[in-house]
Amino acid sequence: MTSFRFIHAADLHLGSPLSGLMLKDRQMAERFAAAGRDAFSALVEYALAERVDFLVIAGDVYDGAWKDNHIGLFFNREIARLSRAGIPVYYLRGNHDAESIVARTIAMPEGVHEFSTRKPETFVLDDLKVALHGQGFAERVAADNLALAYPPAVPGHFNIGVLHTSLSGRPPHAVYAPCSVADLASRGYDYWALGHVHAFEAVSADPLTLYSGNLQGRNIRETGPKGAVLVSVEDGRPRYERVMLDCARFETVEVNLAEDLPESAIPGEIEAALLPFAEAADERPHALRVTLSGRHASAERIKAARSQWRDDVQAACHRIHADLWLEKLVIALEATGTERPAAVGELAVDIDALVASIAAGEDAGTDELVGEISRKLPGGVAAGEEPLGASAAELLAEARDILRARLAGEG
Repeated sequence: MTSFRFIHAADLHLGSPLSGLMLKDRQMAERFAAAGRDAFSALVEYALAERVDFLVIAGDVYDGAWKDNHIGLFFNREIARLSRAGIPVYYLRGNHDAESIVARTIAMPEGVHEFSTRKPETFVLDDLKVALHGQGFAERVAADNLALAYPPAVPGHFNIGVLHTSLSGRPPHAVYAPCSVADLASRGYDYWALGHVHAFEAVSADPLTLYSGNLQGRNIRETGPKGAVLVSVEDGRPRYERVMLDCARFETVEVNLAEDLPESAIPGEIEAALLPFAEAADERPHALRVTLSGRHASAERIKAARSQWRDDVQAACHRIHADLWLEKLVIALEATGTERPAAVGELAVDIDALVASIAAGEDAGTDELVGEISRKLPGGVAAGEEPLGASAAELLAEARDILRARLAGEG
């Protein structure tokens, strides 16, 4: 067999709005929103620089239905650069860009090949002795085991299976085209390029079976380095290396506060926890979810002043690096001592019982109220899964802490 190299990528999600960001700076929010497209451009640049033999994309090129053609035109423009360089592209549709969802079509450049959505299709590269097998999704829901219908390996060729699948289950990802590793191995292929799971995973060594992960993290659930996989094949044996191409990154940071730490020293503790991200922020902006944890005497006062602490933590991020941004501040501190019902004059208010009754649904309408408020916010501000920046339970807990602090102060 000949020696060759190819790139395996998946889950580009072009057009994803990254609506969950809680960044206050508009220019920075726009940089994160453009990161998915920038990462794909970086992928194309890398393929050109490395002069790879071909590119494989294992589904979800697009994030969903197009409102207009600009997403398709962007993909066409970038992929045409590979076409002009003689680097063919093989891709299929996943659940996010199934044939039934992305109805708009733009003629692709020569050398760009889409796998059929009706049945498995094979592309043979005679000069490299490579056979690629794949099938895209015709509908968003793909409950069948597609892998078992893939054809046998082409003799004398390096066989690559391309599939968008959850395998036997990869929570929190939904189940699509379910199959087992044994099902994949039964096809006799040399490499499986998988998509759908957004975290990199080496599923199997024989045959080499990989999830490349998504090209660009889109929210705080998709943390750490993101990119594609460069696969080198010599004498029929594949080896791989990860290539980091993301243009913005999400990370989580936990700052555990000592019980006796003075409140004035907390910003310094936060800065110390942020320092490891300074060098990484030289390469790309980072959005950080910072969690304050532990038992602390000022827990309730800090929770009651959440807005001010959020600004203080953002300021600490910027003291470390201009491209460190606070995605969200989570205050998970526990108060020291035993709390008693707050009292004002002769009125005793059991704050915990009041909030618990609301949370339990005894005072119905919390979710409806959050929805009503979010609908009145400016367009795009409340587009995420948590329109007001927190869940209803978190908002109730914050209200409880504010009431405790204020009633205790008045008392």
